[in-house]
Amino acid sequence: MAVSIPSFLSVSELLQVLGIAVCAGLIGWLTNWLAVQLTFYPVEFRGLGRWIGWQGIIPAKAEKMASIVVERSLSRLGDLSDVFQRMEPEVITRQIIDKINPRIEEIIDEIMDERQPVLWNNLPEAVRRRTYDWARQQLPRRVEALMADFADQIGDLVDLKHLVVEELRQNRGLMNRIFQESGDKEFQFIIRSGFGFGFVLGLLQAFLWLELQNIWLLVGGGFLVGGITNWIALNIIFRPVEPKLVLGVRLQGLFLQRQKEVARVWADIVAAELLTVERVANSMVNGVHAHRTRAIINRHIRPALDKAGFFRVMTQVAVGASGYAELKDALGTKAIEVSTAPFKDPGFNQKRADVVAELIYERMEALPPADFQDVLRPAFKEEEWQLILIGAVLGASIGWLQYLLWLTAG
Repeated sequence: MAVSIPSFLSVSELLQVLGIAVCAGLIGWLTNWLAVQLTFYPVEFRGLGRWIGWQGIIPAKAEKMASIVVERSLSRLGDLSDVFQRMEPEVITRQIIDKINPRIEEIIDEIMDERQPVLWNNLPEAVRRRTYDWARQQLPRRVEALMADFADQIGDLVDLKHLVVEELRQNRGLMNRIFQESGDKEFQFIIRSGFGFGFVLGLLQAFLWLELQNIWLLVGGGFLVGGITNWIALNIIFRPVEPKLVLGVRLQGLFLQRQKEVARVWADIVAAELLTVERVANSMVNGVHAHRTRAIINRHIRPALDKAGFFRVMTQVAVGASGYAELKDALGTKAIEVSTAPFKDPGFNQKRADVVAELIYERMEALPPADFQDVLRPAFKEEEWQLILIGAVLGASIGWLQYLLWLTAG
């Protein structure tokens, strides 16, 4: 079946209409693609000096974006005590015991060789063996008591916001991954929809051009296409927040329709990369509230030496009260030093991450849409006007080029 040309258009005019519309579609696609790229890349600032250049919006604002992630997303998933309980403290206790028990002799030898080498080297082998056995007997009960205290006070020992912000500040690529993987389909939609929206806007622009043949129609049209296509795509992704029936069709933001799918992706990344047993333990021992954690460890570990009657009496006689006090300090310091070592096991971290991910998934999947959109919305909202403006300026530049090509062809 032959396609007829509208009677009011000549072949030349039809080609101009199609050319302008296709060009507008390409502007929409290119500006939207560029907007997505500028959101994430480059991870590190590239340019001349401090002011001329670019860094991806998310990497550049890593600390602020991380704060938003915590305040608008993680803080709504419950407190750290829920996460800690899901990590199964009894399993963590067993991991600590299993990892430290084989090192008991090494740890005691290190403490004694550093603090009281003469005393230790001159003790009979039987006494040293008895000391090792006593330490092995003490280990389970001391660790269990420690874990009970940690479980009760975890919210006061770990600053969740500081933990997440610091990790994402140091690992800006991880911040990118969180947004890219949870919003992959939405970013692809932004890029692909640019051509369609741009083409439709280009048709209107083309007919106006045929009537007026004014350069500003191409430049201004390119400006509008570059900005509007991005704006339209963003609104389709996040609006409407709540499902609405329009002419029998259920409408809701594309991202919000994928709540279960996104919750799974997001939960897996956060559990495996951020809220791991290793990172929580490290934050407890070295974070902003480390002094509280160290006080708890010392409160449980140092008095243990007083219960080793034979060793306490022998040590006090040999090195005096001050030497014995130094030894207790060294024991507490060593306990803090080795406290995070059992959690450097990747396999153990992965198993705990799996159970924590289930908790995060359950909470995220149950969030109201208005809260859930904050999982991804900050990636766009933070500098949305900048991206739209960049797209508009690029569109105007292409419109100018389009005019020059028309003049050349004419």
